[in-house]
Amino acid sequence: MKIVVLVKQVPDTEQERRLDPATRLLDRGAGESVMDEINERALEVALRRKDSDKKGTEVVALTMGPEPAAQALRKALSMGADSAVHIRDNALAGADAATTARVLAAALRRTGFDLVIAGNESTDGGGGIVPAMVAEHLGLPLLGALNSAAIADGAVSGECAAEGAQLSVRAALPALVSVTERAAEARFPNFKGIMTAKRKPLETLSLAELGLDGATVSTGGRTAVLTAAERPPRAAGRKIIDEGQAGAELAEFLLAERLV
Repeated sequence: MKIVVLVKQVPDTEQERRLDPATRLLDRGAGESVMDEINERALEVALRRKDSDKKGTEVVALTMGPEPAAQALRKALSMGADSAVHIRDNALAGADAATTARVLAAALRRTGFDLVIAGNESTDGGGGIVPAMVAEHLGLPLLGALNSAAIADGAVSGECAAEGAQLSVRAALPALVSVTERAAEARFPNFKGIMTAKRKPLETLSLAELGLDGATVSTGGRTAVLTAAERPPRAAGRKIIDEGQAGAELAEFLLAERLV
């Protein structure tokens, strides 16, 4: 069984995230970038299948992004993925969800797969639509937003929440699933995994190698931010000194700010 996991390099949520005022695109130098945690959980689902079927399961990590995005792939390799594919092309700068899905689908056709696993939404974009778009391009059944997933020979199943209840869903392979933050917690790379990752294959592909026209992609599917401004600094708070009237002043403040 060949499982391809879609991963993404995103700005660390613990640090400040900014747009470049000149390009109005993400300023990737403003802070550290990391492999999105939701993709780590997606990878964990694949690796647990590999743990139980070492000789019969191959796990491939796939990403689209600029050169630094390879860091996410290297972490995936150190966690246990067998190989990685990096789609990198200058024409993809600022690509929107539709273009991203189209390119990922083209790469998946090239690599081949039995199952594709993704996170339900990224922490930087949060659109949550790319897995469904990729499934549509490939004509695959989609099991979306699974809180748990189980992979068997020829099928995948899982549980997802709906209107306060739990749904049990199942699809025959090939299929695409997306998992939520309630899915299996990801493992940490160990020393052996980190050292072994250096010897694992990491293929870099351009749009041309995927049979796509870079000029058409760059003009037909980019997100355009029209204006961008830095968030103003927080104003100093009001200090209340208790001289017998602090309770009344605090109540007035809460009422004025509609906090009660």
